[in-house]
Amino acid sequence: MNVKLLDTNTINKIAAGEVVERPASVVKELVENSIDAGAKRIEIEIQNGGKALIRVTDDGAGMSREDAALSIRRHATSKLVTADDLTQISTLGFRGEALPTIAAVSKFTLQTRRADDELGTKITINGGKVVDTHEVGCKIGTSVVAEDLFFNTPARLKFLKATPTEANRIHEFVTKLAISRPEISFRFFNGNRVAIATPGNGKLFDALAAIYGTELTDSLLPLKIDADDLKLSGCVTKPNILKSYRSWQTFIVNGRVVESRTISKAVDEAYKSLIPKTGFPLAVVKIDVPNNSIDVNVHPQKIELKFEDEGKIFKAVYRAVREAVEGKQAIDLQQAAAPPETPRFEQLTLGDEFKEVTPQKNSPRRKNPRDDFDLEEILTTVSEAKNNSSMQPAPAEKVSEPPKVEPVKKNSAPVKKSEPEKSFVELFPIGQVARCYIVAQGGNDLYVVDQHAAHERILFDRLSGYAEKIPAQGLLIHRVMKFDVRESELIEKNLSVFEQLGFTMEPSGVNEFRLKEVPLDAAETDAENLLRAILAEIFDGVNEADDIAKKIRAATLAMTACKAAIKAGQELDLRQMKILLNDLSKTPHPHTCPHGRPTILKFSAADLAKMFKRT
Repeated sequence: MNVKLLDTNTINKIAAGEVVERPASVVKELVENSIDAGAKRIEIEIQNGGKALIRVTDDGAGMSREDAALSIRRHATSKLVTADDLTQISTLGFRGEALPTIAAVSKFTLQTRRADDELGTKITINGGKVVDTHEVGCKIGTSVVAEDLFFNTPARLKFLKATPTEANRIHEFVTKLAISRPEISFRFFNGNRVAIATPGNGKLFDALAAIYGTELTDSLLPLKIDADDLKLSGCVTKPNILKSYRSWQTFIVNGRVVESRTISKAVDEAYKSLIPKTGFPLAVVKIDVPNNSIDVNVHPQKIELKFEDEGKIFKAVYRAVREAVEGKQAIDLQQAAAPPETPRFEQLTLGDEFKEVTPQKNSPRRKNPRDDFDLEEILTTVSEAKNNSSMQPAPAEKVSEPPKVEPVKKNSAPVKKSEPEKSFVELFPIGQVARCYIVAQGGNDLYVVDQHAAHERILFDRLSGYAEKIPAQGLLIHRVMKFDVRESELIEKNLSVFEQLGFTMEPSGVNEFRLKEVPLDAAETDAENLLRAILAEIFDGVNEADDIAKKIRAATLAMTACKAAIKAGQELDLRQMKILLNDLSKTPHPHTCPHGRPTILKFSAADLAKMFKRT
C-alpha cells in the first residue's frame, strides 16, 4: 500500500465535511466573520433553502487585496498568532479553513473594501479553483456569495433536507445570533421575503420584540448576576409562556451562541414543578467568564464548549432563573388572586396529567368543572353517526364486530363498513382505579383500560374519517393570535388545509391571524394553546416539501384528539365507562392510542391463576 499526500482540492473538500455540513453551517461561518469584523449591520439572503444562493453582506472593516487573497487559503487567519492563543480565544470566526472550504464546494465570490481604500477586491472561485481576482468599486465592508452549494459533491447534496427544513435551520441560527448581538442590525431575507429585521439599538428586549412580537416581551423576566469572574444576564418568560420545543432557548457564552447541557439542565431544574413536562419557556442566558476557563474547541463547528467549573455555572444559572421566576410570580399573585371557587391543580408524574389538590380542612370540596361532563354528548358527533343510546348489554361471551372507518366524498361523518377489521370482546365496566384506569370484564378475562388513551383513539379515528372538512364550531369571541415569521408563513400558505381540519383563520395584521372556528371535539379546550402545539409539532419533523399538508393533517388530528380527550384524574360513573368501552370497540385500532401507547391490558384467567400460584 502506497502512502500519498492529498492534493489541496481534496483536502479542502474533506475539511468542508467538518465545517460545512449544510447551508446553515455556511451562514454561521460567514455571519460570525462579519461580527468579528466589527459590523453594525449584517444582511443575509438565501434562495432555495440556501442550496441555490447564500449571500452575507456587512459594513465591517473589510480587507486589503493581500488579506483577501490570504483569506481563501487554508489555515490563514487574523485571529491567532501562536498555539497559546487557542486558550484565549475571544473571537467567533477564527477558523482558517472556513472560507476556502466553503469555496471548495460552491461557486464562490468574495468582494471586500476597507475604508481607506478607493477600490475594493473581488475574487471569484469555482469549486476551489480561483477563476479571477481584480479590483472593483464597492461599498465599505465585505460581501460573500456562495451559489450552487455542493454542486461538485453530489453525495453531500443528496443528503440535504427539503428546502423548508434547510431554510428553517438557517432561520433558527440567525434568530439566535440576532438575540446574542442586539447591538447589530440583522436583516434576513428568505427568498424575496424579510423574515427577520432587528433594530440594532443594543436593547435585548427590542430584539426579542422584533423577532417574537411585543406580546411576548410583556411576559419577560430579567436575569442578573454580577460576580468578579462570572457575569450573567438575559431573560426568561413566565411559566405560562411555553412551547413544545427547546430551540427558542438561546445560550450565549462570551458572545458565542452555544449548546450547553449544563445551562439547559439548570433552566429545566429552575422551572421544575412550575410547568408541564412537555413545555419549555423562552430563555436567553448570557454568561461572561474568563476566556481561559472555557474550551471552545471540543466541537468542529464550535457549537459546544466545556466549562472549567460546570457546577459553578449550573448553580449560577439555576439561582438567577429561580429568583426571576419566583420574584415576579409573587407580584402577579398579589395583583390577581384566583377566585375561591376555582379549583387548583398540581402537576403529577408522567402518566397522570392533573389531579385536584386536597381541599383544606373545614373548607367545602371544590368541584372539578369536568366532573359532571356528559361523555355521551362528547362521543356523539353532529352527524349522529354513532348511536350511543342503544346500550343493551350483550351476553358475556358475545364478540362484537367493530366497523371499519372509511372516508366519504361529502362533508359528513364516517361511514361504517360491514366487514370488521378485528374482533373485540364485549367489555363490562367493574370500576375505576386512581381516576385514570377503567377495570372491566370480558368473558372470563380481566381488562384494564387507560381512559385518556382510549378516548384519544376514539376521537382520532373519528376525525381521521372525514375526507373533507372536519365539523367545526365557531368561537363566540374570535381569538387574535400573533405568531413568529416562520409560523405565519406556514399558516398563510396552508389556510385552506387548516380550514379543512376545522381551524378557520384569516389574516388580521402583520404576523397576526384571527381564529374563528375550531374542530367540534376541541371546543372545550384552549384553542390558542392547541393551535400553537400543532405548529410546534409540524416544525419538529418536516422532511419533504410535498409532505407539508400531510404533516399538518397528522399533527392536527393527533393533537386535537389528545387535548380534547378526557384526562387522567377525571371521575367516571359506570354509564360513562360503558359508553367509552363501547366506542373503543368500534374503532379500527382499539389497542393503541395515536402515539402508539397501549390503551388496554388483558389478564386472562390463566394469567391470573399463575399470579396467584394456582397452577
